[in-house]
Amino acid sequence: MSKKIPATELILNADGSVYHLNLLPEDLGETILLVGDPDRVPEVSKHFDRLHIQKQKREFITHTGTIGSNRISVISTGIGTDNIDIVMNEIDALVNIDLQTREIKSSKQDLNIVRIGTSGAVQADIEVDSILISTYGLGLDHLLWYYDCLPDVQVAHVGAALGLDFLKPYLFAADAGLVAKFDDSSLKGISATCCGFYAPQGRQVRVASHADHLIENLQQLKLPVGRVSNFEMETAAILGLSKVFGFKAVSVNALVANRITHEFSKDAQAMINKTIRYTLDSLF
Repeated sequence: MSKKIPATELILNADGSVYHLNLLPEDLGETILLVGDPDRVPEVSKHFDRLHIQKQKREFITHTGTIGSNRISVISTGIGTDNIDIVMNEIDALVNIDLQTREIKSSKQDLNIVRIGTSGAVQADIEVDSILISTYGLGLDHLLWYYDCLPDVQVAHVGAALGLDFLKPYLFAADAGLVAKFDDSSLKGISATCCGFYAPQGRQVRVASHADHLIENLQQLKLPVGRVSNFEMETAAILGLSKVFGFKAVSVNALVANRITHEFSKDAQAMINKTIRYTLDSLF
């Protein structure tokens, strides 16, 4: 018999649901779409054939339904890798831990995790209003170093190359089978994941930043698997934690800006809607 997980390590609500997501195991689909913005959840679920479950706690909104015979959940994570840590752990608990006995199940369940989010390009030749599938995620935060897992590719040189010696980046791959579902109308590239929106993405509004040359350095960065195409705030954590938990994952990016050419989408919402439809059509 496996050891019970203490209540302080896995917190449950009074109804037995996981603490932050407020979900029970039967509320979750086999494919999980992650979006940052809570308002984007109904923009995804309106494409479901049927909608069975709607739940919310804090910024975490979940809609579960079906497209054909496929049971799907779309969950809003909020912004950043800290929220991804919460969401991914609680998803794993829902499928791989018996919440009544607090024991790890003997057989593990596989899930498909698909991020649909916005992003900015860091190469001049990548057009705004393109869709990009992340083949790798380069983490410029430190989340995955808290877990017992080795990156798919060693990138020890990256912190120094970016002029940020305090960084210890990590690089994880997307699932090749999920990547292959997306046709050549989308770009494929390496996404860098930042731990914030302002200084961690090279922005300076009022105060000085240690990362004032980050955009140029990312543009020129050479990785063993290619150049960095874009950056956002969740992809590397999703890909890395999916490896930790044994899930398959991919990230689909609506490129609404180019930080090199300083272009921004003239209709970002239309681009997001196009990316949602493209993702669902590709998967199902």
